[in-house]
Parts: sequence; C-alpha cells; structure tokens
Amino acid sequence: MSHVYVLKKEGLEEEKIKQALDILLETKFKSEFREISNMVLPKSGSEPIKNWEQFVMNFCLDLNEAFKTWSGDSELTPTSPQKALTILRQLSMKKTAMNQLAYLMNIAYDLAEQFKEIYRRL
Repeated sequence: MSHVYVLKKEGLEEEKIKQALDILLETKFKSEFREISNMVLPKSGSEPIKNWEQFVMNFCLDLNEAFKTWSGDSELTPTSPQKALTILRQLSMKKTAMNQLAYLMNIAYDLAEQFKEIYRRL
C-alpha cells in the first residue's frame, strides 16, 4: 500500500483515509473529484503526482478550512491570506465569471464535507 503523506498532517489514520477516499471515488462524487483534480493538478509536461487523490482531497480540505476563516468561524492565521489567494488563483484559472469560481468552490467544499463524514463513519 502506498503511503498517504498529504493527509497525514490532519492527524487521520492512514487506512481510514484510503478507505474513505476509495468510497468517495466509487460514489456519485467521482466526476466532481475529477473536475477539481483538473483544476489543481499540474498539466502536461510534468510527471504525474503520486497519490494524486490525496493531493486533491488535501486541497478540498484546505478550502473547507479556509471557508471557516472567511466566515469568521476560525481565527486568522499568519498564512490565511496566502492560502486564500492560492485557492482562489488555482480555481479561477481561465475562468471568465465569478459563478464558475463559486461552482468549483462549492464542489471542493462538498467533497471535503463528504470525505469527513465518510471518515467519521468508518
């Protein structure tokens, strides 16, 4: 089994992370997961990222946490502005309207919520 380095920092158990991601990818969320991966993973010209699923889920969890800061549910940290700008730039690339950005943000937020719920139930 490959190691799940990206999500390890969340203090989650490796086996449950893998199970939760597998379940998430087997559900109706597979297309949404792919849509977010197309926005956050490097394009051609670079080697594929190992554990790309964990990388994408980490992005979704970062957005989920950032929303707590944006909504005032969490305190600002020294890295909050950098994280917010990175998230916005990544999802806004080649977009022409705010509703396209909001659509992707909603997908990423929902994926993170679904992952946390699946993980909790395991």
